[in-house]
Amino acid sequence: MPYVVMDACVKCKYTDCVEVCPVDCFYEGENMLVIHPDECIDCGVCEPECPVEAIKPDTDAEDSEKWLDINRKYSELWPNITRKKDPLPDADNWSSSAGKFDQHFSENPGEGT
Repeated sequence: MPYVVMDACVKCKYTDCVEVCPVDCFYEGENMLVIHPDECIDCGVCEPECPVEAIKPDTDAEDSEKWLDINRKYSELWPNITRKKDPLPDADNWSSSAGKFDQHFSENPGEGT
């Protein structure tokens, strides 16, 4: 049961979760993070660190197959991120918005670390 990053991360990209991950399985896009499901060891330490509750076990995620596919696809395309960074500049303005993936998701990679 890997963990997945979902809609709430889009346009926020808080990286508190990255800092606690013992296996460095986070990957960075331009405006969200994803978890590589084959690298995730299901420890769960990332979930409570996310201030917008964007991380869930794939079995608890609404539309779990969709999010598992998104996390898998982009973790194979985007650079690995291993250090905490500042969130996106307007993250607080977007943190409570819903449906961000369909309207604001970017396939562009982030910078990684």
